[in-house]
Amino acid sequence: MGATVLFSLPQEIITKAITGTDLERKDLSANDGQFRFIRADTADNKRPSILNGLLDRFERPASRSPVVTEQVQPSPNAHTSLHESLGVRNGAGAGGHGNYQAMGGTPTHRPLMKNDSSKSQSADDVNNSLWKGMRNIAFTLMENASQDAETMEASSSIDVTEGVDCKLGRLQIGLSYDFQSLTLTLKVIQATGLVAKDFTGTSDPYVKILLLPDKRHKLVTKVKKKNLNPRWNESFLFEGWPHNKLLEKTIYLQVIDYDRFSRDDPIGETYIPLNEVDLSQSPIMWRYLQPCKDSRGKLGEILLSLSYQPAVGRLNIIVMKCKDLKAKDITGASDPYVKMWLKFGATRMEKKKTSIKMRTLNPVYNESFFFEIPWDKIREAAIEVIVMDFDKVGRNEMIGKIILSSKSGPLETRHWNDMITKPRQQVAQWHLLKD
Repeated sequence: MGATVLFSLPQEIITKAITGTDLERKDLSANDGQFRFIRADTADNKRPSILNGLLDRFERPASRSPVVTEQVQPSPNAHTSLHESLGVRNGAGAGGHGNYQAMGGTPTHRPLMKNDSSKSQSADDVNNSLWKGMRNIAFTLMENASQDAETMEASSSIDVTEGVDCKLGRLQIGLSYDFQSLTLTLKVIQATGLVAKDFTGTSDPYVKILLLPDKRHKLVTKVKKKNLNPRWNESFLFEGWPHNKLLEKTIYLQVIDYDRFSRDDPIGETYIPLNEVDLSQSPIMWRYLQPCKDSRGKLGEILLSLSYQPAVGRLNIIVMKCKDLKAKDITGASDPYVKMWLKFGATRMEKKKTSIKMRTLNPVYNESFFFEIPWDKIREAAIEVIVMDFDKVGRNEMIGKIILSSKSGPLETRHWNDMITKPRQQVAQWHLLKD
């Protein structure tokens, strides 16, 4: 069965092919814009041989039936393939490339128009713009990812805390230096996770600042009432200090709990040697607070005796005496008593306390207490021992404390383990009180 193939040819080629003949060209543009050529009656049947071959390729409706039309399209390039995969249609129509259809329907050939070259150019421009747009989006995503990574890295580097975490809290400060005016600026920004010094479960913190080795000139921040995460944002200037002289100095910062009716209690401290800081970078840093050296060992000591009976699950604690307790009253003395909490994890289960010894820093108690602790729970238990100063007018204040358990400090853990390994025996030991 014969088939007629319709070609979409440029107009100038067709014109050259039929030039000089008596052939009549009829533009049947109603048929989807296709140029279709039909033989005209001629008197002498003269035509060039090239025309014979050309016209034989065009449709002869009367002699050929049925007819299958072939839709001829350029082979898809990389751009059109990409459009197909993305489901993007251009102005060429909805018909697929290389499809065959029966003549019964209207063929979906792409018409060959005079402005076809401009449409092709426009399509290429669209393709190029799409590729450029996709490339720009990719570059933008890569740049954003890079910026996010740099931001996260910068944030993590700023939030790095130096020192050892002693569970006293941490302090954030900023340093900058003006090389023209020879001025060092210290900004006390904030503190987080401070320990509670008051029995209300909070503290009234402020910061004391020294530029060591000079201890005569002291600077302090404002007091933040009832706040364990205070924000100060206060700046302090040290003027007239050449850079080489500052490298010999150390900044000392001490966080203190303000007390209206007695002496202020230190919370923790940190040292910043300036020869270890690049002041030209205006650094902002976090520092863990360390136990204050001035108060270490100056809160006093307590003598305790422990005995455990595994058969009945009973712990016996004898509070024997204390010595060199820190004075909490204005008179230079204290009214100390000792209270104890049985704890499992963070849960307080049972409380015991001694009598109050008035106006003394070296009280003697010799009082015995019992706690019921099953043998299978002895490794999980802890005894919190707190030496308090009784106050008739204001609230009672803590002088110092220790925690006896298998997971406490070195001296406390050794005492606890000695008690377990020596059942039914009294094991006595001195302990330094801690804040």
